[in-house]
Amino acid sequence: MRLKRAVMPVISLCCMAWVLAGCALLPVEEGELKPPLVEPAKEILNLYTVKRSNITQQITGVATFASDKMDYLFYSESGGRLKQINVKLGDQVKAGDVLATTETSDLDMRVKLQQIAIEKLKISLQQAMAEKDADDPDIRMMLLDMESAQLQLESLQNQLQNTRLTSTIDGIVTFIDTLQPGDQVVAYKQVITLSDQKQMKLVYTASSSNDLGGVEVGMDVTVKIKDKTYPGKVVQTPLSAPPNSNKAIQDKNAKAVYIQVTGLPPDVVIGNQADITIVTQKRDQVLVIPRAGLRNYMGRDFVQVLDGESRKEIDVEKGIVAATEVEIRKGLSEGQQIILNN
Repeated sequence: MRLKRAVMPVISLCCMAWVLAGCALLPVEEGELKPPLVEPAKEILNLYTVKRSNITQQITGVATFASDKMDYLFYSESGGRLKQINVKLGDQVKAGDVLATTETSDLDMRVKLQQIAIEKLKISLQQAMAEKDADDPDIRMMLLDMESAQLQLESLQNQLQNTRLTSTIDGIVTFIDTLQPGDQVVAYKQVITLSDQKQMKLVYTASSSNDLGGVEVGMDVTVKIKDKTYPGKVVQTPLSAPPNSNKAIQDKNAKAVYIQVTGLPPDVVIGNQADITIVTQKRDQVLVIPRAGLRNYMGRDFVQVLDGESRKEIDVEKGIVAATEVEIRKGLSEGQQIILNN
């Protein structure tokens, strides 16, 4: 027992030493690393200094020479079937030429038979008048028959004429519809257009009438043909176009400007093109900013300026709006810096 009591403390000390030695062999856990500090990116602003400059609002585009006198041919009634179109684009025609026809059925024969019937009535009337007085009832009846037959002939001739499209001018064919033989014609739909080559104007057609805002009759036009410049004048705008019952002409005039050009070379013909410039507004030495600097929201025009480290909105009143610049009438001063849209 004495030996056991003496040995036990020694065993306990050995165990504790072994445990402590084992702990010393384990790896030491490292502390949690802190994330690196990232400096926020600095906003790069595109600034513009408000200054005075000249500004011009103008319309530029490509215009085409067209006849000032045109004949639009169409059928006045629907239902007929196209028989033949006798011309092609670019053909020269004369007044009275038949350019297209629809099926006539037996109209030709009916007209001829009616003409024969009238001729017979004339012969009978001449024979009767040689034997009887002019106020004889038989004579009067024959005169009425003659008048009735003549009215029927005129009606048939009108029907036959309505199957033909006839030129009313000497000119050139500048449009033909895509109708094919056998297709039904539609009333008042343009089939053929003729143009008088002796009378020409330059025509600029926009996408819509809104694109022609500010254009007025009498405005100067710069016309460029093959690197040479010629003076021109606006002679017709959508607002000044005369009324016309032809829908095709109405639609064309609603978004077209007609220009009279002075000093044209003799080789210019219908279909030739020219570059045009029409200045609608111009102001000198006014406050101007790029269009990228003008902002709009719910009908409100404003710009943004840098106020310290923040943006500040300022309401403005715009004037002339050109292709790349805007006139500012109120709200800004010369030298201020505005922030442009990126």
